[in-house]
Amino acid sequence: MGSIQDISLLQLLISYVFILLLLAIVKWLGIRREKEILIASIRMSVQLTFVGFLLTYVFENPNPFITLLIILIMQSFAIYNVFKRTKTVIHVELKKIIAISLFLGTTLSMIYFDFIVIQFTPWYDPRYFIPIAGMIIGNSMTGITLGISTLMDGMHSKRQFIESSLMLGATPKEASRFIVRQSFDAAILPTVNSMVGTGIVFLPGMMTGVILSGADPMIAIKYQIVILLGITASVSLSILLLLQLGYKTFFNKKAQLKRTS
Repeated sequence: MGSIQDISLLQLLISYVFILLLLAIVKWLGIRREKEILIASIRMSVQLTFVGFLLTYVFENPNPFITLLIILIMQSFAIYNVFKRTKTVIHVELKKIIAISLFLGTTLSMIYFDFIVIQFTPWYDPRYFIPIAGMIIGNSMTGITLGISTLMDGMHSKRQFIESSLMLGATPKEASRFIVRQSFDAAILPTVNSMVGTGIVFLPGMMTGVILSGADPMIAIKYQIVILLGITASVSLSILLLLQLGYKTFFNKKAQLKRTS
């Protein structure tokens, strides 16, 4: 197996030409989304360039404290992003549950798949720890965002049904059970679709990267299977924690549905 082919600065600049053509077409059609595409392209380029310099330093100077600090920053940003991307206002109690669910779900999954399944050494090796953490945290963030949005929408739109169920003697858990199930389905669907389409519809980015680096495709496939199972476990665990704890925040101590503005 050979090493990966480098991309020169000129080749990198040429790749932007396709985006410029796309911007011209979008403007010509009057879609008025050229500003968003341009800002997203610039932001992506700046962020990845910064991360490139940061990872180069971290990989050349492996340190357990720096690795753990980066993981903690990634988890904190993911929690902040869930708050920001959820359109409905989230109350403080639910925000705490979101933070706890995402932190525990991702941390437990990383501990299991990094230290029990893959077992790289040293345990803080940033070449393994950081990329795997990024995939697990990023997918869990997406799952929790979908789950909390569906839960809050359901609690508001099905308010009359829930209150009727409570008056007929149902517990808060029974009255909100179908909303919790809908929320879990909405949150886990992208992960399930990703697993179903892997290998036939598309090759995942992680597997593609390993193959491009010159590794044996079978090694890349084994890593990809482990990563997908780790992502599924993390997303499922984070959402289960969120939903089982989160629905309770919509009820008061008398098992009544709280009033919302």
